[in-house]
Parts: sequence; C-alpha cells; structure tokens
Amino acid sequence: MMMPSIFREDLFDNFMQDFAFPSFPNIDKALYGTNAKNLMKTDVKETDAEYVVEIDLPGFKKDEIQMQLRNGNLTVSAAKSLDKDEKNQEGAYIRRERFAGSMSRSFYVGEHVKEEDIHPRYENGILAFHLPKEEKKAVEEKPHYISIEG
Repeated sequence: MMMPSIFREDLFDNFMQDFAFPSFPNIDKALYGTNAKNLMKTDVKETDAEYVVEIDLPGFKKDEIQMQLRNGNLTVSAAKSLDKDEKNQEGAYIRRERFAGSMSRSFYVGEHVKEEDIHPRYENGILAFHLPKEEKKAVEEKPHYISIEG
C-alpha cells in the first residue's frame, strides 16, 4: 500500500495509533518516538580488551556505507537513492517513484584508535566492527619521596 509522505513523515503514522493492537513491549516508540524507522539502531558490547559495535542497516549495499575516523570521532554514514519507473505498452508512465535518503551516526572512540585498528564487516544488513580499548597506564608501585626545602 502506498502511503503519502509529507516532510519525511508518513501522513497516516499516528492516525490509527489508538486502535492498533498493542506490541509487547513497544520499545522503539518509547526510545525513539515516531522517527524510529529513520535511525541506525546500534548495539555496543564491552569486553575486557575491546568494544564490539553492531549497527543495523537493512536494505543497504556495502558500497552505500562509509566510515570516517577524524579527531577521535568515528562517523558511519549510509546513503541510498532509488528510481523506479514502470511504463505501459504505449510507453506512458503508470507509476514513477524516486527515493533518496541518508543517515549518519557519530561515536567518540578516542584519539588512540587508528584506521588500521578498525576492521568492519557487513553481512545480512548488519555492520559490525571492533574498537580497541585504550590501554591503562600502569601506576608505579614504589613510593617517590619529595624533598622539603627549608
């Protein structure tokens, strides 16, 4: 079913909201509101040595996704454009649709992370990569005495 769209919002998003069957639980609406479909849902898992990041990007191809590391900020961007033309036998348009959209998300990963530390993998609509943790500097165990003048 085609739904008209005005200002990137579906016209009938909230029209039947009170009459819909409840979902158990309705987490997307609670966290992101009506724009949940436009977000890059991200899972971050912490291990002892690294962070494991998984970003849902269904419907995108690998070449439509970009990652950029600058000043300790990692930005993941995805852009898509789609043209769909259908003509009848006389060559007149029956339906003509265009879509263009992009989304991006940035994470502060620290100055210690370098491009060669990130090895992204994109499979089944999920972009996954690992980020190393910053190594903690060891604290010296022996006491340092400071001489007092005077």
